[in-house]
Amino acid sequence: MVFYFKARPEAGDYTIFMGLDKYENEELIKYGFIEDIWFHVDKMSSAHVYLRLKKGQTIDDISEGVLEDCAQLVKANSIQGNKVNNIDVVYTPWSNLKKTPSMDVGQVGFHNSKMVRTVRVEKRINEIVNRLNKTKVERKPDLKAEKEAVYAAEKAERKQQLREKVSSVLFDWFFPYLVGYINLWFIWISLTGSIMKIIVILLDFAHGEKKRREEMQRLEKERQAEIRSYKGLMVSEKMTSNKQIAATSKSFQEVEEDFM
Repeated sequence: MVFYFKARPEAGDYTIFMGLDKYENEELIKYGFIEDIWFHVDKMSSAHVYLRLKKGQTIDDISEGVLEDCAQLVKANSIQGNKVNNIDVVYTPWSNLKKTPSMDVGQVGFHNSKMVRTVRVEKRINEIVNRLNKTKVERKPDLKAEKEAVYAAEKAERKQQLREKVSSVLFDWFFPYLVGYINLWFIWISLTGSIMKIIVILLDFAHGEKKRREEMQRLEKERQAEIRSYKGLMVSEKMTSNKQIAATSKSFQEVEEDFM
């Protein structure tokens, strides 16, 4: 059985919890979270009280009000400590709790004594204890399953963050090169288009020039053929018949001289 309490509302949504007995304490020690802060009356028997911080917070983020709630609750759940004034309550991160095979059930030590802090509690304040008890809820949680589920979710989140980070790094590295390649591609396409246009113009010009030369060669051949055939000399307008010669009474010699 685990008892859950709510810290003072003005401090924020913080959960305080403790085990029913030393066996429950053993489970809480084993399956605690990195955000848990452990409280215990110094040098006296008491309940093991835990404060669960928000993700990313540390022991330095505990407000005075929440610290007082935890200290009053652990004092009220110590048979000896509840009867005396001016007691010390020690608290430390769950990760600093040390458990060895030789220790009794519910017994813990510390990995680093410098990480253990102390707060003095002068006396029991019933107003605080009563307020906390009004928020008390009893549960039988599967602490192992809860921790495994939370760790699995955190692991998946870290993987997602890593993928996003890798994607971001690759994008930041590759994108400028991609833009450069795209620009070069467009330039190449533009140049290729211009070159193709020039080639087409040159081909058209060469084709036209070839046809012009062929036409000139054809005309020249026709002219040469005409010259060789004496076609121009046999034009009827330039010829003189025998009747015309007789009519003009010219001699053959005169006609011959005219021809010459």
